[in-house]
Amino acid sequence: MTDLVVEGGKRLHGTVAVQGAKNSVLPILAATFLCDKPCVIHNCPELSDVETCLRILAHLGCSCFREGDTVGVDASGAEHYEIPEKLMREMRSSVVFLGAILGKLGRAVISSPGGCELGPRPIDLHLDALKKMGVEIEEDHGYLYCTAPNGLKGNTVSLSFPSVGATENIMLTATLADGKTVIHNAAKEPEISDLADFLNKAGARIYGCGSDTVEIYGVPRLHGAEHAVISDRIVAATYMAAAAVTGGDVLLEHVMPPHLIAVCAAFSDMGCKITPDGKGLRLTAPTRLQRIPTLRSLAYPAFPTDAGPVIMSCLSVAKGTSCFVENIFQNRYRYIDELKRLGAKIKVEDRVAIVEGVSRLSGACCECTDLRGGAALVIAGLAAEGQTVIGKTEHICRGYEKFEKYLARLGADISLKDQEESRENSGKADG
Repeated sequence: MTDLVVEGGKRLHGTVAVQGAKNSVLPILAATFLCDKPCVIHNCPELSDVETCLRILAHLGCSCFREGDTVGVDASGAEHYEIPEKLMREMRSSVVFLGAILGKLGRAVISSPGGCELGPRPIDLHLDALKKMGVEIEEDHGYLYCTAPNGLKGNTVSLSFPSVGATENIMLTATLADGKTVIHNAAKEPEISDLADFLNKAGARIYGCGSDTVEIYGVPRLHGAEHAVISDRIVAATYMAAAAVTGGDVLLEHVMPPHLIAVCAAFSDMGCKITPDGKGLRLTAPTRLQRIPTLRSLAYPAFPTDAGPVIMSCLSVAKGTSCFVENIFQNRYRYIDELKRLGAKIKVEDRVAIVEGVSRLSGACCECTDLRGGAALVIAGLAAEGQTVIGKTEHICRGYEKFEKYLARLGADISLKDQEESRENSGKADG
């Protein structure tokens, strides 16, 4: 077990290249299962979730390799349709394999997915859509047994909420189905469009991604494809927060500015200067951040829920009182009790968090509650006086590639240490 140890008070400056998007690469890797020729995916970050995804593909019978940030998958001989519970529990996004396995083999057996406990992410939207496409589903002892005895049929699906996961699963199921599928109230996130770009390169016929209506015309087969994953807009927001909270000046390379409009607006409201700079975006922070009267998380293109925690760390040291409203996940605020250990003043009532900015935070021992909450603790630790020791870092490894190394290159005093050593040293410092 390891801890992240952060010595706060260092101003960050320099250049950082933003990794490939976690929320793109996972469904794209699942989509390779549909292809009958080898696929090559570039810009794949080294994340524990990606490794779990590759292990699932290998279990299903695929041949996989990795060289640097390039991953190859050959699913031509894959014929297994069951994912064991242990693998499903390691990754919340594992449910996206349901559509891919059904699309290729017409049957699938999965258990409930794992990952961060952010509150209900009901897969009933997925299952109701699949039923409309000819899938029969039986649930027994935590497993879902799915079959399409008469084949997969295109249909019209209207989502009650623009769920990213449901949109992806429907797209994957519909790609090889018979006929036309139309998704109304589809998710519009860039990661949806990235998945469609890969599938279309492999021979799919998908139109309308980026709008609330997506049309999929089923094709008989998918061949292999080569594709580069888009950059991770949430990781970009995290490095922006690291610069902002330390009064820093950081250039982010390999970003896609149109994907960050709502995020950039929030940092601008806090007093940061954001300018295009050749290869990316440059953020220059003021001496002290300003409050944001009200900020709400909503579906894309509005402010993303996954960027909320790192913004909360920034608002914790901003001048004045801010209000954040979480509209996506009801348990997103679990990390706030850990932020309070560092001296943050935050009051939560239902989905509303009132953040009273303090002049300084103080280093403390805390633990990650989830992926983005873990990133928020790192950001707070960068701003705090003294040493912050952060446990349960496996959450961070799910979504951030070499996080401590990239922050260290920007001037942060941060390192991974054996848990026993870090806690002993922290105790001595407290004494």
